[in-house]
Amino acid sequence: MKLQQRNNITVHGDGPATMLFAHGFGCDQTMWRNLTPSFGARYRLILFDLVGSGKSDLSAYDYRKYSTLHGYADDVLEIADQFAVGPLIFVGHSVSAIIGMLAAIKEPHRFAANLMVGPSPSYINDGDYIGGFSRGDIEGLLQALESNYLGWSSNMAPAIMGAPHKPELGVELTNSFCRTNPDIAKHFARVTFTADHRKDLPLVTTPSLIVQCSEDSIAPRPVGEFMHKAIRHSSLRVVENVGHCPHLSSPGSTFDAMRGFLTELDL
Repeated sequence: MKLQQRNNITVHGDGPATMLFAHGFGCDQTMWRNLTPSFGARYRLILFDLVGSGKSDLSAYDYRKYSTLHGYADDVLEIADQFAVGPLIFVGHSVSAIIGMLAAIKEPHRFAANLMVGPSPSYINDGDYIGGFSRGDIEGLLQALESNYLGWSSNMAPAIMGAPHKPELGVELTNSFCRTNPDIAKHFARVTFTADHRKDLPLVTTPSLIVQCSEDSIAPRPVGEFMHKAIRHSSLRVVENVGHCPHLSSPGSTFDAMRGFLTELDL
């Protein structure tokens, strides 16, 4: 199977450095449409769908391989190997921010920067760590998803999107969730929401930007602050935005945060 078909890879531009964009749970590469035009004149842009999402080849979804986020990180390295040119800047939203982080830990020489939008190494509260949810919350969320996926999507997607000034974005995310294969979505959700990669944070050597929303019920402020303290060579930029998807609901502020960070790195 061709890699391009497996991940529905699209390539735009021909700059001296590459930006590789990875979407979050229940989404696809179209979620970057408000952000990528601002970078298109200066960079080679690679967009793709995680296996099991969007227009990826669903037959390639291997439940064993994707039982951890490391399976997706290996896919990122494959895509970078075949399609990236020059310095590689990884841009990941939510769970994909952690996927990119794991890829950079495995092969740090490939990455010039990691740009993390709304990342979380663990969603579950643990002692002094505030992930945003109790373990019971997460189990309840997953049980609701597994028993009635479409109903869960209709309720959860608008809450994830936030953006009360742009309700159409909540509808869009709901529709995106509903287009995802339910069995794959249930599996990926459990992998996503029960993962704990806090111990991996000190292993990161790639310069990293954490883009944190001012109000985010999925990855609250303490999560971004925790990651910033744990990752060497990291920067934390807070975007004034209600919700978990600032690249859709506040693309201008998100772009400014990313551009400033890349300018500091001379990228």
